[in-house]
Amino acid sequence: MQWHQVLGFMVAVTPLTLIPGTSFTLVTQRVIAGSRSDGVLVMFGSACGLLVHATLAAVGLSALVMSSAQALTVVKLLGGIYLVWLGVTTWRSARRGVETTKQVRWRLPWAGLGGFGQGLWSNVLNPKAASVYLTLVPQFLSAGRPIAPQIAMLAVAHVIIFLVWMLFWTSVVAAARTVIDTPRFRRGMSRLAGAVLVSLGVRTATAS
Repeated sequence: MQWHQVLGFMVAVTPLTLIPGTSFTLVTQRVIAGSRSDGVLVMFGSACGLLVHATLAAVGLSALVMSSAQALTVVKLLGGIYLVWLGVTTWRSARRGVETTKQVRWRLPWAGLGGFGQGLWSNVLNPKAASVYLTLVPQFLSAGRPIAPQIAMLAVAHVIIFLVWMLFWTSVVAAARTVIDTPRFRRGMSRLAGAVLVSLGVRTATAS
């Protein structure tokens, strides 16, 4: 794979990465409700979710899911339900003054992973993340060469862009929290994050 192909992919995927979505919302909520390290865990979990989609695309499983209306519907519904559940839990934690992580430990098998698990599953169950590796990535692959190494290289570039952006945003939120760190502010931001997650979940489940 030529470097100009990698650079071209990075230019194409950067605007998609900068658009606020589930990972952006989760990182914001976790930093405000907990600490910067909580946001970093979400960030790395989401990055691992991208690698999962890259791996599935490399072996063709993602293509199978996207080509099957029934399979895609199941993935969309699971992703939507998970995001709605996160949003409702976040909203309730704000009302009760308890962090989300303290409420989810016993509710889901992966909840013990905390922020990392939330970031991972929110991306794994996100069909839009999968579509990046089925619609955008193929445009930058070289014909006649092994596909897996090329997808791996593009996935690494994608993860680097994502981590740089999320690390910057985590630092911004952490700095803002030190200035306006009040219980009322944390509750308000948790409610806002909860509402955004619910709306993202509904959009994911109902998107055509």
